[in-house]
Amino acid sequence: MKTPRLARGAALALVLAGIGGTGLAKDKKDDSPAAVAARDFDKNPYPSTYRVYPGVPTLIVGATVFDGEGGRIERGQVLIRDGKIAAVAGPMADMDVPANVVRIDGTGKFVTPGIIDIHSHLGVYPSPSVEANSDGNEATAPTTPEVWAEHSVWPQDPGFSRAMANGGVTTLEILPGSANLMGGRSVVLKNVYSRTVQGMKFPGAPYGLKMACGENPKRVYGSKGRMPSTRMGNFAVDRATWIKAKEYRAKRDAGKLETRDLAMETLAGVLDGTILVQNHCYRADEMAQVLDMAKEFGYHVSAFHHAVEAYKIGDLLKASDTCAAVWSDWWGFKMEAYDAIPENAGLLYKAGACVVIHSDDENGIQRLNQEAAKAQGDARRIGIDIPDAQVIKWLTLNGAKAIGVDKLTGSLVAGKMGDVVLWNGNPLSVYSRPEKVWVDGALMYDSANRKRRAVSDFELGQPGEGDVK
Repeated sequence: MKTPRLARGAALALVLAGIGGTGLAKDKKDDSPAAVAARDFDKNPYPSTYRVYPGVPTLIVGATVFDGEGGRIERGQVLIRDGKIAAVAGPMADMDVPANVVRIDGTGKFVTPGIIDIHSHLGVYPSPSVEANSDGNEATAPTTPEVWAEHSVWPQDPGFSRAMANGGVTTLEILPGSANLMGGRSVVLKNVYSRTVQGMKFPGAPYGLKMACGENPKRVYGSKGRMPSTRMGNFAVDRATWIKAKEYRAKRDAGKLETRDLAMETLAGVLDGTILVQNHCYRADEMAQVLDMAKEFGYHVSAFHHAVEAYKIGDLLKASDTCAAVWSDWWGFKMEAYDAIPENAGLLYKAGACVVIHSDDENGIQRLNQEAAKAQGDARRIGIDIPDAQVIKWLTLNGAKAIGVDKLTGSLVAGKMGDVVLWNGNPLSVYSRPEKVWVDGALMYDSANRKRRAVSDFELGQPGEGDVK
């Protein structure tokens, strides 16, 4: 008998999992913040319909545990129950273990929280990479805060399952591209199989506003003979737009709005603090000026993305509580990337700033653990010795903080979501890869089980994919 593999988004996957699309009892009212927001349809017209896949109580014993907060436990125990982390402890600790627990021997292996990528374009620039699928940038005006990335996400993108299987990625933020000064809303997704993007939306996660400074906006729009064509033009357009946003917000608060403005609604959300700014920016001087602009208009920059010169202003980033989401060693592909150094993350860590390793790439997202290890090695070569457990924080809790979900995931703490990766070796080794991945306590990937090595719906019809014997 042939058994089909799990398919991303297909009803088949739901049937195989035996969940029928819901993990909640019909007679139990869900009063979580996400559920309340979903019921308030006027304020949340595209609510998350994410439901936890069913899991079983699972106890991993004997592994080295990196808890995501900088802690390391040798021969530790991790208990996952009811979709959440139930307990994390050392080898001699007593645990309240259910009778039906699945016990996994992790001897010689490593456990981490699920990996989080805060800069991804999966789904909006999906594979296959053809013009028909290029939906990540509304490059028709310098500011387009009215567009939402989730309205372009294709859940069948094969990149999602690859990110989980090869990189242990359980949460990711999908951003619009960087052609615009204000590119639109980002969306945070759980990396699960779903027919719709609403079924992937991380419950309770705030939206982000993708902003960009530097070469991209001035090149895209300057080449069209319009403003901005310079860096000073970038800031002028930004400031003029924020002025309009403050005026719109004041009218809204006074009950004097006569009509809705989708762009201004997004920017008012930023000013309210409910939408987080995710700012593409390379040069240190521009990041410093963006921080000044944020002070001028009363918003907070949650993270600078790419931030190749962040090492020059680590003290400013620490003071403003702004994360730097960086690559380990991409540089030199344009002038504003010229002064990048591979020690960037290490110097930021030494300055006490929040460091995040991100991908911005459908292949890089599969190897974020290796990218972090490279940055760790480069730091060590200049005398900055960063423990492995702290480097894992760059891939987990710090990213969760930058996208506003650190109270829910990002570390192995009792009560947080059961997003867990069991690695076959130290995740900071080039020879290691995920062996098992749980999302909300459900085993979503298992390298030893072909039925759990999923392919996307798109790939099911391709040679060599689909049914397995």
